[in-house]
Amino acid sequence: MSDNHRKMNVVFASAEAAPFVKTGGLGDVAGSLPAALQKAGANVIVMVPLYGTISDEYKNKMEHVAEFYVSLGWRNEYCGLERLIHNDVTYLFVDNKRYFDRDYPYGFFDDGERFAFFSKAITESLQYLPDGFRPDILHCNDWHTALAPVFLREFYQGMPLYENVSTIFSIHNIAFQGQFSAKVLEDICGLAHIPAAAFQLTCGHDAVNFMQGALNYSDAITTVSPTYAGEIQTPAYGEHLDGVLRRRREALQGIVNGIDTDHFNPETDPAIAQNFSVSDRSGKAICKAKLQEELGLTVRDDQPLMTMVTRLTRQKGMDLVTYALDRVLSNGVQVAVLGTGDYEYENALRYFASKYPGQMAARIQFDPALSQRMYAGSDMFLMPSLFEPCGLSQMIAMRYGTLPVVRETGGLKDTVIPYNYETGEGTGFSFANFNGDEMGDAVFRGARLFWDNHDAWNNVVTQAMNQDFSWTRSASKYMDLYRWMHPEVPVWVPELEEKTEEIAVEPKTEEATAEQPKAEEAKAPEAEAPAAKPGPAKKAAPRKTAAKKPAAKPAAEAVEPTKEEAPAAKKPATKAAKSASKKCAAAATAAETPAKPATAKAATSKTTAAKATASKAATTTKAATKATAAKSTAAKTTATKAATATKTAAAKTIAAKPAAEETAPAVKPSAKAGMKAEEPKAPSSSVKTAAAATKAAAKPEPQSAATPAAEKKPAAKTVSSARKTQKRR
Repeated sequence: MSDNHRKMNVVFASAEAAPFVKTGGLGDVAGSLPAALQKAGANVIVMVPLYGTISDEYKNKMEHVAEFYVSLGWRNEYCGLERLIHNDVTYLFVDNKRYFDRDYPYGFFDDGERFAFFSKAITESLQYLPDGFRPDILHCNDWHTALAPVFLREFYQGMPLYENVSTIFSIHNIAFQGQFSAKVLEDICGLAHIPAAAFQLTCGHDAVNFMQGALNYSDAITTVSPTYAGEIQTPAYGEHLDGVLRRRREALQGIVNGIDTDHFNPETDPAIAQNFSVSDRSGKAICKAKLQEELGLTVRDDQPLMTMVTRLTRQKGMDLVTYALDRVLSNGVQVAVLGTGDYEYENALRYFASKYPGQMAARIQFDPALSQRMYAGSDMFLMPSLFEPCGLSQMIAMRYGTLPVVRETGGLKDTVIPYNYETGEGTGFSFANFNGDEMGDAVFRGARLFWDNHDAWNNVVTQAMNQDFSWTRSASKYMDLYRWMHPEVPVWVPELEEKTEEIAVEPKTEEATAEQPKAEEAKAPEAEAPAAKPGPAKKAAPRKTAAKKPAAKPAAEAVEPTKEEAPAAKKPATKAAKSASKKCAAAATAAETPAKPATAKAATSKTTAAKATASKAATTTKAATKATAAKSTAAKTTATKAATATKTAAAKTIAAKPAAEETAPAVKPSAKAGMKAEEPKAPSSSVKTAAAATKAAAKPEPQSAATPAAEKKPAAKTVSSARKTQKRR
């Protein structure tokens, strides 16, 4: 494929990817975004460690494509590449049993060494990608792959394969940076002898920070929401990296994540009690009643049910929840919480469940199926996070018609529109400060709308369900970033080749179309509107091939009729015009094709009668033409072209026309499309009158080849008699 038609080649590196391995939001992103990028016009290869926990269902389908050794400090480590195509996306699994054949992905004492190897394997494997894949973009995610941009620049700079590779680093949660002992820099990474690398990776005196290295070395930096991109440049949210981010703020931007709208679809979700849609939400009431029954809550449709599906940590706002639960539960709002986390929050939730039976439910467990039912069956969804880079739960909740109550931070602020009581616009409810009372106020703003104004509530639910949170929107913004970094790669058009073929054939089609009307009009000239009839030439010149050359284009003067004018060109506008057209055609035929006159006197009488009839018909035609001037103009143009074609075809067989042979007006070469005609003598005034009458007549029929006697010149008496008749007229 030529460079003008090739796609953007992207290597997407992540420590986890659903459905193979997932511990958090990173797995969802790596499992969905590459497929959306593929649909947006990129060639994507996803690189993931081959963990021992990956199901045999996937391992048995993998194909071994390469093996090599990776230089890691003072030793070389084996690396294998296993390929699997899933959902039309190519996944390459990095195989090393020493580092990845374990029971879970993270939390080991040698995580620094494990993911330094993974980063080095990513950069080294670019030489072994299948099908000659030459990457344009290396897209790394979080600290697990943060050393790849560092290795790429320090160890592979100047190599032809790597010189055009641009690097992007995405921050999913800046709180997890990959900080390890400074010994990793020398013993594992082999970067201690490079002063610039050592300086940009070191934080403090005895620690190395993987994420800091990526922020310094990457060509572009992204995070998962615009608000979060601004927040992490401040000391309150920057986790000691705010200075680096402020320095590189021109390379930083936020792109909101998406959700899998096919999986989270209330119309087709098999995990919920009753499917429903934005236009028919009757099934949501059934889902709520079934959920209340399942959780041991009082089944009431007049009480709002608020749920949480979350990790029970301070970052998720559990301090605010435990502070405000008494106020919320004692005022008629039901609450249900699903999740695991810090034991103090787990115990607090159990306490409130026992204190408010039928009003509060706590499920301290991990249950994806139950979470689906909670999204579908609740009225409100609570997310009072201390910070939230993006957040997926609030988008899933809105997809199921559950209104989120959120704190205005990170992606929550970017995805939830606070309800406006004046305009009725909004998709949820929000509060600004990390304060339990403000959270309680936001909850009751939603509860009061639920109790007092069902129409307004339903309108907000409709607006929430109509929000577009698909990965298609996010992928489009990433593709814009890729193209900004590689403007030489064209925007991919899936059917570019087919369109090119159609364009190449188009001129031939137009040429055939332009010639077709001439043949049709020549066959049935009597069905056309009255048009200017050019007088016959004294003697037609022999037909020449040069007449077909496109150099002489009569279309420059004769404009083709439009679609609206075309019907008028084929039918007379009025009954009078029809009648006049038929009379003119008959008269002209009788005058021009006499059937072997026996004597000069008989020929003279016939010619005189024909001319008189043509004159009367011309008068009627002129009156009819004035009423339809605009349409007749287009019709004349079409008829003139058809007459030209007819006379050219019958040039050798046309008989000499009596009386009119000496008086025919000159025909312009452009109107005859290159056909020569002899220059006639100047006509007399009486002849001009006859020619004017003939112009409005219909085009004459082709002369019959069965009248060879017409080649003889008419008698002198016949000509004299005709001229006298015209003078008397």
